[in-house]
Amino acid sequence: GARCTIFVEDPDRMYTGTILPLKASGHAYGDDIDSQPIGWDEVEVRVDHRLSSASDLAALGIQVGDFVALDANPEVTDSGFVVSRHLDGKAGVAAALAVAKAVIDGGIELPHRANLLVTIAEEVGHGASHGLGDDVAEMVSVDNAVCAPGQYSIEHGVTIPMADMTGPFDYHLTRRLCRLCRDAGIAYARDTFRWYRSDVAAAIEAGAGTRAALVAFGLDGSHGWERTELSSIHAVADLLGLWLQTDLTFGRWDATPLGPLRDFPSSRQPAPEERWGRLDGEDDVRHATTED
Repeated sequence: GARCTIFVEDPDRMYTGTILPLKASGHAYGDDIDSQPIGWDEVEVRVDHRLSSASDLAALGIQVGDFVALDANPEVTDSGFVVSRHLDGKAGVAAALAVAKAVIDGGIELPHRANLLVTIAEEVGHGASHGLGDDVAEMVSVDNAVCAPGQYSIEHGVTIPMADMTGPFDYHLTRRLCRLCRDAGIAYARDTFRWYRSDVAAAIEAGAGTRAALVAFGLDGSHGWERTELSSIHAVADLLGLWLQTDLTFGRWDATPLGPLRDFPSSRQPAPEERWGRLDGEDDVRHATTED
């Protein structure tokens, strides 16, 4: 079961409840609770009011189509874990906002303009389908990694996905992020996600002419009782801070949608024109993290 909140038409009213299987009590149903089917048709919301009919629900203002939101109930453990609902999204936003604050508070001058886009519709497929300008050269989306058997994602560092269910991420930008991790000593892993879609897909499908990649914090039990490590969120913030302080993967940004073949990146990898940047301290690249 899970505690939840029901949002009705009146913005000043909401109701609490619990999501439960139809057979929730062993005292009432015996061993049937262990063999009942699993599916949306097998669960119900127990509203915390005296109710016995549909008309009772209507009297409260509860209607078809009202939103039922799972309560997050977050917990930060002494061992450095964060356990909560909805970390898929919120932990990534926390990392991105921490980097933005560190850049501003530290007076760090970036080599190019940077925008922070927070979407609220990624889970339904069209999050970053709008809000991106035509002059965005590179886009890095922040989402959760998939920590589970058969995956290579890690909980204690950053995961850089090579592809998700919609296809591969940008070759050059993705490998640039991997190299930034190696050179800066950030724990990272590569992975591919088979049943996973991010804001990158929404942006590209909407026509964004940008290189796009994904960085992910380690997450166990995604879309359930989720768990991540603070060290993983910090690793994502470290990588984002480094990426923002380096030049574009290809220094010459061509905003023209069409052009001759000679302008296409070289088949030699990494391409000669790519600017990996120096991380030896001589180019004033700093870690823009929550520790600044």
